[in-house]
Amino acid sequence: MKICICGGGNLGHVVAGFVAAQSQYEVCVLTRQLERWSKELTIEAPEDTTYVGKLSGIYSDARHAVSDADIILLCLPGYGIRDTLIQIKDYLKADAAVGSVVSSTGFFFQAMELLPKTQRLFGFQRVPFISRIVEYGHRARLMGYKDCLELAIEQSDNPESLRQVLQQMLRTPIHLLRSHYEVSLSNSNPLLHPSRLYSLWKDWHEGIVYDRVPLFYEEWTEEAAQLYISMDNELQSLLEQLPVSKGSIATVLDYYESTDVPSLARKLRSIEAFKGIAAPMKAVEGGFVPDFHSRYFTEDFPYGLAFVHRLAHEKGVPSPTIDMIYDWGMKWVNG
Repeated sequence: MKICICGGGNLGHVVAGFVAAQSQYEVCVLTRQLERWSKELTIEAPEDTTYVGKLSGIYSDARHAVSDADIILLCLPGYGIRDTLIQIKDYLKADAAVGSVVSSTGFFFQAMELLPKTQRLFGFQRVPFISRIVEYGHRARLMGYKDCLELAIEQSDNPESLRQVLQQMLRTPIHLLRSHYEVSLSNSNPLLHPSRLYSLWKDWHEGIVYDRVPLFYEEWTEEAAQLYISMDNELQSLLEQLPVSKGSIATVLDYYESTDVPSLARKLRSIEAFKGIAAPMKAVEGGFVPDFHSRYFTEDFPYGLAFVHRLAHEKGVPSPTIDMIYDWGMKWVNG
């Protein structure tokens, strides 16, 4: 089976290497930086496990990358999805399946607009691995697995068959959801990151300089936890107005095995894979200021929270916390 991975970020590295290490797959990568890639990709995994994947090709042009691919998996930030779909759409096999490693940045909304109505589409609710590049194009680290993945499939006559293929490819149990809304509207990063960013810098203005960079998760506050829960409550109200299965998107309290604001804050501070991650800031004279060009802003507001915000207004669902945080973030993204 021929797999094309689109994107050379953290997830693109780990997914490409992990899948290519399995002999039944022929894996190529579509990237703008092909000269930096080796055809042998080493993935460091937990418990001193190492996967070595041999790539069949590294391409910067879509025709060579996807024209014979059975599965095309986008491992891209939100702002890269539309352009990549436009690049590949004329070269796809009629029966190829096109998907996104995480769908909360608008994949289904854009794919349904740009690709043929008969093209099989799939997308995950959350990323399959926690991933970090060690040496670009050569080595990456798989820092954590998921116990189970939630998947939506659209425009397919046999979604179960595709689910089984993806489950084998990622070596992780996969549960098939009822609707693409269940993966497109996430209470993961699109709510998680903005709640923390707002709590950190809601009062920031030009001239304020901080003397240190806080840790994004290890110093998570109860204020940020309360905002996160409030946003999630509004999302859950929106889901009641959409064709989704009840409970398909677990509440943040359930997902993080918490019961209230203090326990959620403690949980987020304690997650091992999140340790050492700094808040997005940049150095200036005298200290540090928020970095509004980081992906925490440029992805999670216009390509994550934006879809929840838009649908809430279309469906007439009150969303005061989402509105407040979205408007604040977009002011800085567009500023």
